[in-house]
Order: sequence, then C-alpha cells, then structure tokens
Amino acid sequence: MTWPFAHLWDKALTYEQFVREFTQYCEMWTGVYRTAHVADELVAAAAALGRRFRLLAIVEDWCGDASNTIPVVARWVERLPNAELRLVRRDQHFDLMERYLTGTSRSIPIVVVLTDEMEDVGHWGPRPSELQAWVVEQKRARAGKELYPEVRTWYAKDKGETTLREVLAVMSRAPAAKA
Repeated sequence: MTWPFAHLWDKALTYEQFVREFTQYCEMWTGVYRTAHVADELVAAAAALGRRFRLLAIVEDWCGDASNTIPVVARWVERLPNAELRLVRRDQHFDLMERYLTGTSRSIPIVVVLTDEMEDVGHWGPRPSELQAWVVEQKRARAGKELYPEVRTWYAKDKGETTLREVLAVMSRAPAAKA
C-alpha cells in the first residue's frame, strides 16, 4: 500500500494559510518571505525538469529552521510554473513524520517531493547539508551551548540558496512524466 499523500495534500495548507492561521512567530516567517530573492537560474532549472511537482513541507511555526527555509521555498514555488507547495504541522501528523526521521529525531522542516501523481520522489531536510553537518559537529563539541545565533547567521548569509539547490536536486531524481 502506498502512503495516502493525495488525502493529506487535500487537507494541507498553502503557505499563506499556514502563516495567517497558525504562526505565533509571524514576524520571522513574513520577514524571511518578504526579503527572499530567488535566482532566475533556480526557477529555470526547476521548470526545465519537464514535469509537475508537489512539495509537502512538514513544519511547526516555532521551528527556527523552518522559518528560515520554508518562506524561501514558498517564494521559489510562486515563480515555478510546474510546482505547488503545501504545509502540514508535524505535531498533527506523527505518522507522516515517522517516515522522515532524521536518525531517531523528528527534526523539521522536511520537504517531501511528490510528483503530480503523488509518487514520493524523495525528501529534503531538516537543514541544508553543510549546515546540518556543522550543527551535528558543534553539538558534540559544545554540548549544551546555544547554537541558534550562529545558525541564524548562516541562513542570513546563504539567503536560502543552498536549500533551493538541494530541493531541486531531489526534484531532479523524479522519473520522466508519464505520457
């Protein structure tokens, strides 16, 4: 049996609905969204894949990694003729989250890349790979120390480009569209 992504997709929220209805931390989400700039090259590369995609993001509003990445993904998807984005809350979908654990952790955000036919191509998250490796190393080396200010600085310098490139890499693994 395949995962019921179609049923979940129909109940998922658009980015705008999520921010409006569920975000206590609206300033962060809207601030990143407002300042997000997506390179034309990333729009062209996604459009050139030649098929439609549905990106399903598993998030919570309090998550700093989600608020630094998903608004940029939302801006990108707005420019794509071949993609849609929907969001679901992690804490309301534990069965889904269990499919996309980071080790044994329910780390978010996770962006599940689906074809238009709701086939799971793969997923991205919870952070850009370079940042994730740094965080894992620093947690070992500096146990108990606050890392978020440095993580936030990394995101500010990167401006979401690495996240978009990594999500695009997952999308590029999709099989050719069915005729």
